[in-house]
Amino acid sequence: MSIYNSKISFTLLFLVFLSSFSFAENPIITQRYSADPSGMEYNGRLYIYASHDIDGQANYTMNDITCISTADMVNWTDHGEVFKVPQNATWASQSWAPSVVARDNKFYLYFGDGNRSVGVAVSDSPTGPFVDAKGSAVVTKSIVNADVPWCYDPSVFVDDDGQAYCYFGGGDPKGDVNLFHGRVVKLGNDMISTVGAAVTIPASGLFEGAHIHKRTVNAVSKYYFSFFRNLSGIKIDYIMSDNPMTGWGTKYTVLNTLPDNMSNNSQAGIFSFLDKWYIAYHNRKLAIDRGVTNTRQRSVCVDEVFYNSDYTMKQVITTSTGPAQIGSVNPFIRNEAETISAQSYLLPGIETNACFDEFADRAVTDIDNGDWVKISGVDFEAGAATFSARVASTKDGSSIEIHLDKVDGNLLAKCNVKNTGGMDKWETVSCALSNIAGKHDLFLKFTGNTGSQLFNFNWWQFSPTNTALNEPIATVKLFATPILGNSSRFKLNKYCKWSIFNSVGNHIQSGESSAIDISTFPKGLYILKSDNTAIKLINQ
Repeated sequence: MSIYNSKISFTLLFLVFLSSFSFAENPIITQRYSADPSGMEYNGRLYIYASHDIDGQANYTMNDITCISTADMVNWTDHGEVFKVPQNATWASQSWAPSVVARDNKFYLYFGDGNRSVGVAVSDSPTGPFVDAKGSAVVTKSIVNADVPWCYDPSVFVDDDGQAYCYFGGGDPKGDVNLFHGRVVKLGNDMISTVGAAVTIPASGLFEGAHIHKRTVNAVSKYYFSFFRNLSGIKIDYIMSDNPMTGWGTKYTVLNTLPDNMSNNSQAGIFSFLDKWYIAYHNRKLAIDRGVTNTRQRSVCVDEVFYNSDYTMKQVITTSTGPAQIGSVNPFIRNEAETISAQSYLLPGIETNACFDEFADRAVTDIDNGDWVKISGVDFEAGAATFSARVASTKDGSSIEIHLDKVDGNLLAKCNVKNTGGMDKWETVSCALSNIAGKHDLFLKFTGNTGSQLFNFNWWQFSPTNTALNEPIATVKLFATPILGNSSRFKLNKYCKWSIFNSVGNHIQSGESSAIDISTFPKGLYILKSDNTAIKLINQ
């Protein structure tokens, strides 16, 4: 990514530590700085939304929101900046600490306009683009009992009965354990209005980072209000209740003072994905590794959360590896180049930008000689025969090297990239390979004689052994299995593109994932179609 809006060439010696298992790499996004994360599970993918720390910012001047997503907790797809002010909300000048919820086939993104108020934007897709939903702030200090020092850091939650809540607030506790800056207010059914007065949350020492999550085990539901505490230590604390607005009890700590954080602030979001719980938080490791001393260059990390039998959370042990991978990557379908688990961020590495080629999405850009990307847990099964990549370039003499399990591992193949006539003139290049089978971490290393801006990279795909280069790849039969007996959530036996139709054939939704969630649909019969397969799904 850029540092101070330009690529700075420098040489560093470093080691890449690998294990026989595939894990995430913390931070989980290194092509840009990011902070204040929250998470949302939707249709078999986890989406993380974060503030985008602008390179070299002297103050917290963030004005857009970054979105990344994953199907396996290890490889993350970069969706870029999905909301930006004032372009997408003319009344606002900043967008901080987002929170996104799904309701009635719409996605609502709540953000802080600095520390002044909370705005809301809406989209038909979890990856945006999000546009202003109201024309003004939805939560302001003018709401009864909402006059907190800092009206920001929203965390929005829709309860099982359909009632939505917005948690917010912040301020310097000034050493006073009885100074409470946390608030919660009900949202209207339209998701862009509030109902009634704000209610004080007795979160002692709350500085910022209000967050809510609900967990139900054996028909017992608990609400967890977590927050960044700047009083007698820098940590993420939480309080619990049986009610979303009142009755909060003893304070506990879920995340202690972080390493690699320059003794500075953090914020955290806690969420579930495929029936496991995770915490996303930010630190300054990426900046530290690069020798950047600016404390306003933060990076999002993820680790797993575990609970005690009394419903309290165990203190999270932060890791450099993050959670273990769920499943594996299928190399025999088109894989987006911007879906990675790690990259050469010390070089200083790649970036991603909007792509207007086929399947218009994003592409890996700013590729320099020696840059690389890692894709974890790729299952080549019995073997792969060819590798194909979609590229665009203005130069000859570049290549994509294919390595397994480490960036300097045995060179299995080199796919040459020629001058295609422009960085937006796309062609598919292919090469043969051998001695590749089973599950591996895949490293794609980029080389070229000209040093910098070698080419842009849209997607990649392998063909299985004994499959001709241009021959269609055999389709694996698709089936769906209910997740833990939940009749409205289904796990697919492969990652694929799909469409859902109702019983009379009307299109309801399309997506690309390894799981399906139809819990928000009206009760009834639905048809999932993918790869010439039709599967009946029933939401009971």
